[in-house]
Amino acid sequence: MEKSYKYIFFDLDGTLTDPEIGITKSVVYALEKFGILVEDPTILRPFIGPPLRDSFQKFYGLTKEQCEQAITFYRERFSTTGLYENQIYPNIPELLDKLKESGKIIVLATSKPKDFALKILEHFKLIQYFDFIAGATLDGSLGEKDEIITYALNLCGNPELSQVIMIGDRCYDILGAKKNGIDSIGVLYGFGSIQELTESGATYLAKDVLDIFTLIK
Repeated sequence: MEKSYKYIFFDLDGTLTDPEIGITKSVVYALEKFGILVEDPTILRPFIGPPLRDSFQKFYGLTKEQCEQAITFYRERFSTTGLYENQIYPNIPELLDKLKESGKIIVLATSKPKDFALKILEHFKLIQYFDFIAGATLDGSLGEKDEIITYALNLCGNPELSQVIMIGDRCYDILGAKKNGIDSIGVLYGFGSIQELTESGATYLAKDVLDIFTLIK
């Protein structure tokens, strides 16, 4: 790779940690409040990545008002239990440690509410690696991935875009990066398929965590 990246933006869900159990069980909990029963939580994997408002509307046809109520129900469970039904991907602490030693600026850019993201990073003892945290707001005023990446760039002082790269597992990460004029790495160990990431225009693909450091060192 010819480019040298100094600002490394990471997605959270599906990139640093595997949150499937906590997210899907919390969605099941919310849907049950509307009389919608989900027998197989794995069908809710598409909820991992995009804003919850979009997913409740897209997959279950909830109205705007119902989506807000569903999010309230979701957070009832997620904030106390689902948050910790999560596991860190292998080699992530080692990757972050190497990047930090290399003098990189490490930034979290997640569609998850910042309050929840901070708790997760603290729980997994990853918080010390991050120079800036950009997350969604609980009121929904900031939630789309491209907006969060823009906000993260602002936190960094709007550096030269060629020095910034976004790492994520879904099309939202890749498209958000493109909209902001930065390169991206699509990781194949998360919840997005190689087709999704390729069609979205990922600059690079990483089959595992170790590939990431090879691409950006």
